Amino acid sequence: MSAEIVTKVQDMLKEATWTRAAIGNYTKNNLIELSEIIEKAKAENCTAEIKAICDEQLSHTKDSIIALYISGILGLKQGNLDNSNLVTLVDIFQKNYKEPVVTYLCETILDIDPNNKFALRTLADIYRAANDPKAWALYEKIVKIDVEEAEIAKILSEHYEAEGDVKNAVAYCKKALLRFVYANNMTALKETWAKLVSMIPDEIDFFLLVQRKVEKSISAEKSALLLHDLYPYYKENAPSDPKKWDIAIQILKIILRIDPKDYWARNEIAACFQGKYAKNPNVNDFIASSNLTQNFRNVFEAINDFEKHIAFGVKNFVYHRTWGVGIITKVENDNLFINFGRKNGVKQMSLKMAVSALQPLARDHIWVLKATKSKDDLQKLFKDNRDKTQALKIIIKSFGNSCDFKRIKSELVPSILTPGEWTSWNTAAKKTLETTPIFGVNPNNINEYIVRDAKISTEEKLSNEFKAEKQFTPRADVFMRFFKNEEADKDSEFFMDMYNYFKGFVKGAHQANEQVVASYLIVQKVGALMPSLAVQLNYTFEQLYRDIDNPREMYTLLKDTKNTSFQADFLNQIKLLPDWVDQYIELFPTVLSKKMLNEVIENGDTEKVQKLAVKVFENFRDYRNAVLFFFEECQDDAWFKQSGISYQKQLITIVNLIDQAYREIENHVDTTENKKIIKNAIKLIFDGENAYANYMLSCDMDTMTHLYTLVDDIVNLEGIYKQALRNRILSKYPDYKFRAKEEKTNAPKGMLVTKAKLDEKKALEAKMTTIDIPAIAKEVADAKEKGDLKENAEYIAAKEAQHKLNNDLNRLQGELARAVIFDPTTATTSMVSFGTEVVLTNNATGKDEKYIIMGPWESDPDAGIISYMSPFGNAILDSKVGEKLEFTINEHENDYTVKSIKLAK
Repeated sequence: MSAEIVTKVQDMLKEATWTRAAIGNYTKNNLIELSEIIEKAKAENCTAEIKAICDEQLSHTKDSIIALYISGILGLKQGNLDNSNLVTLVDIFQKNYKEPVVTYLCETILDIDPNNKFALRTLADIYRAANDPKAWALYEKIVKIDVEEAEIAKILSEHYEAEGDVKNAVAYCKKALLRFVYANNMTALKETWAKLVSMIPDEIDFFLLVQRKVEKSISAEKSALLLHDLYPYYKENAPSDPKKWDIAIQILKIILRIDPKDYWARNEIAACFQGKYAKNPNVNDFIASSNLTQNFRNVFEAINDFEKHIAFGVKNFVYHRTWGVGIITKVENDNLFINFGRKNGVKQMSLKMAVSALQPLARDHIWVLKATKSKDDLQKLFKDNRDKTQALKIIIKSFGNSCDFKRIKSELVPSILTPGEWTSWNTAAKKTLETTPIFGVNPNNINEYIVRDAKISTEEKLSNEFKAEKQFTPRADVFMRFFKNEEADKDSEFFMDMYNYFKGFVKGAHQANEQVVASYLIVQKVGALMPSLAVQLNYTFEQLYRDIDNPREMYTLLKDTKNTSFQADFLNQIKLLPDWVDQYIELFPTVLSKKMLNEVIENGDTEKVQKLAVKVFENFRDYRNAVLFFFEECQDDAWFKQSGISYQKQLITIVNLIDQAYREIENHVDTTENKKIIKNAIKLIFDGENAYANYMLSCDMDTMTHLYTLVDDIVNLEGIYKQALRNRILSKYPDYKFRAKEEKTNAPKGMLVTKAKLDEKKALEAKMTTIDIPAIAKEVADAKEKGDLKENAEYIAAKEAQHKLNNDLNRLQGELARAVIFDPTTATTSMVSFGTEVVLTNNATGKDEKYIIMGPWESDPDAGIISYMSPFGNAILDSKVGEKLEFTINEHENDYTVKSIKLAK
């Protein structure tokens, strides 16, 4: 059957002649017949042969309709990016006015590739020429999938404006404007800018965003020209809306930053100042004295002078670094009279001095509020109000509309909030900043927040956060947060700007580093869920993966965040490779995933997993975490039990791991990682039910001794673990004799304490830190305000109390750092030790004396509780029943015999 199809196509190609008359006779049915041939070829698995025949025909007959159609459609079905054959075919039919055929051909292409931009555009143009409203849906799709398409966005804007749909008209006009920026098409850009100025002149944030993009990608001078067109609206409407004076001045400042010699802008900013401060009788004098309109003076120095002079009017607030906040009560000639409150009184200062010594403050500045309002009023505003919006607006605007949490805290604690109240306030404030549309991140500093009068869109908030982040991984997290946010507009230019950042890595890749791999994973994920944004690359993941020098290291370098899953995505891509099982085996010691092992086993490769486990235990120094993983996660799995790794070998291997880790710590090698290894290993075999002890006691005497000796030989291992093993041995073999060096208790480094006492001391530390220290600091501050410190007895007493409290806190924190919780399960009555009650016979008097051995914190000599670290406690420590003790403390001879030892209650 396939031979018949091949022969039929060959015959059709021989018979076909290209003439204008032949083209004129072509109908949709002819193309349908060719489509049926393609389907038959597909069923007979001979499409490659058919395509090759058509391609050969086109090599010498470029206008063969049959060859163009069959080759083009087959290439499209195979995912080829080159659709030039179909473009040529459409061009032939268009030139011969065969619109129905062109329509069918485009619809056929779109059935195979719904995002084929050529077919969409051609079909949309046909519909539009025929006044078919279906054209607009196609144009919208083109604008959505082709992020560089600006002209059609402009056409859509004009269409919706004519329809009276202002929202869509504005949206598409914005898209067109931003895309003209990317295309550096200044002529179209200027025209579209003017259109938007007439439609949405009040959206100043958007216009300033475009201005910055033009300045960055085209030229600063051309961006200033755009502002020249925007400025008149704000100046003309400022008299009826005074806030517009500030925006007009802001626009002029940008123009002057770009061109400080723009004389027109200098005169205009002077005029705006005259309009804004029309009620101030000195406004013209200040403009003149600052030389604002004179080109010989630096324009921004002149503006700064003017703004400071105009700020020093009666009833305005100022700040002095020594006297604090004051209010100007009188201005005479060039002298200011400023009331700095009861403490500092009224100060006189020349205007010239004020310009350099004082900082003007707005009436709603946080410092002004703190100086003029009662504490009750401040707490109502900042503490009691559940909505933190107003409080945050006040503080952020007080500091140049850019403020971090360190500054916010310093303004509120302890003057308005206590340290304890700050914790809950801080949590609520952060939620407000994240969810309230008027707040956003400073694009130049990720730690600082800004506030606007108008709402900041979700898209712009995320875009600003993306720009503020300077590192790749945090940027990836922000982008994926944007991508996952169902309410965020993925068609926005903000999204595309961020997406292009990652596309840049994969398109310009020269080496397979972690940023290229992570970007590849992002682009693949976005393309899978949004096919219109799929990126066609000239390499596959397999090619990228083979260029990675160390896949295990790459897995580690792919850092996951709250919104990214690079490591899982990396493994998913690897599983598509033909040798994925071998790659999983190689990666496992780093990934440590039970899911990976199960997938390999389900694939029928159990033996490879068993060989991996054997390799891990035989080479435990290179696979330490994998040893611990197998022991904890795979102990009960049938495949692991059949791997030939005995339980005894597993335990001994882990003991050797602990020993190796301690040795490396002594040599200052990977200290943090080794401490983690030790902690996890001890938890597995010594903590809880003590798996090591249980197995050790199930063995014969020689094996038990060998297993115990392995542990005892680890010099730096905490004594409580060795003691626990000894206690278990003695419980089964009371007469067991340990080596001489084991007769002394291996006291842990630090200071043994009970858990109850540790909790008590931690509570005391918390109280001293959060209550006592702030309270004494306030006492010192209050006493300091009462005059001469040398004669101020209250201040001196407060400072002494503060010094003592700080010393007490330092001492307590030092003890807490050394504290080690005593494990009651390690207590033993075989010798005097922590947690035992001992009866001693005083050989000098013949009387019995009872003592409970505890730590320094629990010590109470009057109640017979002594510290094991005290001279007396240390002297009797480790002694056994019947042992005679003679020792001297403070020149006093002591002579005792140990009568009995039992666990303290």
